[in-house]
Amino acid sequence: MKPRSVDEDGKLTLALRVNGRAQRVRARLHHSLLQVLRDELQLLGAREGCGVGMCGACTVQLDGKVISSCLVLAPLAEGKEILRIEGLEGPNGELSTIQQAYVDLTAFQCSYCTPGFILTTRALLEEKPHATREEAQEYLAGNLCRCGSYVKIMDAVMDARDRLLKR
Repeated sequence: MKPRSVDEDGKLTLALRVNGRAQRVRARLHHSLLQVLRDELQLLGAREGCGVGMCGACTVQLDGKVISSCLVLAPLAEGKEILRIEGLEGPNGELSTIQQAYVDLTAFQCSYCTPGFILTTRALLEEKPHATREEAQEYLAGNLCRCGSYVKIMDAVMDARDRLLKR
């Protein structure tokens, strides 16, 4: 592999694939994926909560796996598929089944944590389409809600599961 060089500003040009679209950004080697997505691409759905991968506010999917984007250096995401909350809507702007379940059941209050919960719900239901409530609680344990909307969040997860199974 050929070594990559940084420019005079100390930045590297990265080719990222975000929500199915190719994106080119310039970033410092130490910038996290979260920083690049928010600051360079202006995709604000994932947020920094704790900054140490413990709260789930910065959750994205990287090649289908749920990750804390605050912990991944941006250059390590090059060549991988990055899915953020903005990538879940349909071609006409309609909400995904999971997003709609969260809205219908008002599974949020301040909604700071909601994008992370929705992406983690998506990963859960792709991995375990028949997940039980207990399995969902365990799977989503890495996402924190300061408002305490956990009951409604779990209701939305189960509702989304049921809607997806009826398809």
